[in-house]
Amino acid sequence: MVRNIVVLGGSSHPQLTQIICNHLGVAPANVLLDKFSVGETRVEIKESVRGKDVYIIQSGGGKVNDNLMELLITISACKTASARQVTAVLPLFPYSRQSDIPYNKTGAPLSKASNIYSRPDFPYHLESLPQTPHPDSGPSTELINGVDGLNRSLSRVLMDEPSSAGNSPHIARHVNHTNGMHQRSDTTDSGKSTYFDRQQNSSNVSIANGASQDDNYSIKSTPSKSNVFSPQPGYKQWVAQAGTLVADLLTCAGADHIITMDLHDAQYQGFFDIPVDNLYGRPLLKKYIQYQIPDYQQAVIVSPDAGGAKRATAIADGLGMPFALIHKERRPTKITDRQNATMMLVGEVANRTAILIDDLADTSNTITRAAKLLKKEGATKVYALLTHGILSGDAIDRINASAIDKVVVTNSVPQEDHKRRCPKLEVLEVGTVFAEAIRRVHHGESISVLFQYD
Repeated sequence: MVRNIVVLGGSSHPQLTQIICNHLGVAPANVLLDKFSVGETRVEIKESVRGKDVYIIQSGGGKVNDNLMELLITISACKTASARQVTAVLPLFPYSRQSDIPYNKTGAPLSKASNIYSRPDFPYHLESLPQTPHPDSGPSTELINGVDGLNRSLSRVLMDEPSSAGNSPHIARHVNHTNGMHQRSDTTDSGKSTYFDRQQNSSNVSIANGASQDDNYSIKSTPSKSNVFSPQPGYKQWVAQAGTLVADLLTCAGADHIITMDLHDAQYQGFFDIPVDNLYGRPLLKKYIQYQIPDYQQAVIVSPDAGGAKRATAIADGLGMPFALIHKERRPTKITDRQNATMMLVGEVANRTAILIDDLADTSNTITRAAKLLKKEGATKVYALLTHGILSGDAIDRINASAIDKVVVTNSVPQEDHKRRCPKLEVLEVGTVFAEAIRRVHHGESISVLFQYD
């Protein structure tokens, strides 16, 4: 039994909360989680948490936004009630796939919705560095005589300046740029001489890229095609950085520590100013391969995309198994076109069992298409091992109709309904891992043993 500890369970995954409490030998804290008729979240803690270590268990599945708001309010309530330390236990971290902005190969963020800025005939783009000419301006011209010719021309303009220019009541310096910058005029005090006050004498000096036009120092009038400005496709829309926002929300609410599992992007930990323990689900998947898949040494570990190659190779190297990779040959430029990308297998799976490894499956489009490709390449059986089985939308129907023989997920999100609808689904228990992490953190012990998956 662990003393001086309070375990609060959110409404997202009560079964996981009960498993963790059973392993720790404590009862779940009495907390009221409700909603007002308008939809606002109501949280009321029914017991004292003063001076205690509070662990709030809330997963990121289901109604993600409601669960996140409920977690923030619960954290704030515990800090207000003088809890010594508040740790948020998030088996599935919400918004973990939005840690950064997805970019295409031209450097513009990918856009899901089409708007006025994404139309090809929209004349403007929002590039900031380096500065580009305005689309409405003419092309930049080239300087023939270089900087020396420019200096000589400017010097002669100064010498040719009439002495009567100093009596002008309004002295102005006019510089006309043709590289896309706006016209600029700097007024000076009256009584001072001016450099370019020859407009009244029909002798204007036009500066192009810093060069003066003169009889002896000419500028090319016909620019090359490479210098002709053509608007490039810019940002489709402004994409919010939800990763930084969620990290700031948890920190500002009062969280002192975060415990999660298999972040979709490891850089998410850098958004926090508080400790973040990112546990691994790979030991569970590795043990399943060793004890549940016959002749696993002859099987092939397959990553369904290049992003999960490191995760899959870690398991393949630990078990001494061969590795294969599915590569998307034509990278789509829009999120909506990803399902139409051509997939290509790198490796050999003929007459072998293929084991797909990934961190999560939402719509299951990637793993089902990968399984179809593996079966086409001669794989005898296809397993899909996933840490987080979100399986939203029509994912279950897609899995039932796919070439996958078995899907193995953890219960980081509720799987009761999924398991009832999908006979191919098998669930691994992850509550004991989080319970051991909580026990070690509470007693000040190292949790590095939970990171070891070799």
